[in-house]
Amino acid sequence: MSNPYIALVEAHNALLQKTDAPLFDNLDTLGRAAGTPAAADAPVAMIFAPHPDDECIIGALPLRLGREAGFRVINVAVTQGSNLKRQPERWVEVKNACDYLGWELMETIPGGLMSITTKTRSEDPAAWAEKVAVIAKLITANKPQVVVCPHNNDYHSAHIGTHYLIVDALKAANHRCVLVQSEFWRQMEAPNALIATNLQDTADLIAALACHVEEVRRNPYHLRLPGYMADNVRRGAEVCGGQGAAAPTFSFGTIYHVGQFDGSNVLASDKKFTISESNDIKAILA
Repeated sequence: MSNPYIALVEAHNALLQKTDAPLFDNLDTLGRAAGTPAAADAPVAMIFAPHPDDECIIGALPLRLGREAGFRVINVAVTQGSNLKRQPERWVEVKNACDYLGWELMETIPGGLMSITTKTRSEDPAAWAEKVAVIAKLITANKPQVVVCPHNNDYHSAHIGTHYLIVDALKAANHRCVLVQSEFWRQMEAPNALIATNLQDTADLIAALACHVEEVRRNPYHLRLPGYMADNVRRGAEVCGGQGAAAPTFSFGTIYHVGQFDGSNVLASDKKFTISESNDIKAILA
């Protein structure tokens, strides 16, 4: 008897090895995703992305806040990558991605901040303070109700550095908010939120990621995003829902830690969230 799962494996492999998946270096063919523009006085969710493309990979929660709760979503490109020659191209790519999703895009400084690492934080406090001031100014000006940044052990030095940069800036601004910590390169020790995306939202995040043309040519993040999000559901069922919890029936999700920042510190929380496609995304604000 042949293995009955070989066809399933072959189908997955074919999707991951696709060579004809479209990439979008402009929005003429892709257009823009459907959605209602946020009101000028809408509450704000700010994503602080270490690199252009991170905003799409971890974008499930802010996408739902914008589409379902009327938030203005602002993506702040903390850096534009370390390759100086690629920075102008990466800015075009991230602008296309944000335009497609209906998000605003902000620059930190022309070309983006550099050396966002814990080494800079510990060894060059004057330079670090200048970077913190840049971010604190954006936070003060936009007063976000929700701030999204990587967790403090997300492997990549710029991801870890961005975490501390944002926490230091929130302290400098004495800003209270819902602080959402994301993961990509390394799993969090204690996440508490599994946020589902429906088929349209998932496809839109993939299409936006495909706007980062040269990044996904180097590593096809866009083709692997559904598998990553499916595995989040597998893992999030228990690490966010509790050991032995019933597995969610949705297919795609993203894992976060949702907590409160009181102006000085991240407050401990024992809340857990498993938010399906039909649940109210505003539950994370409680």
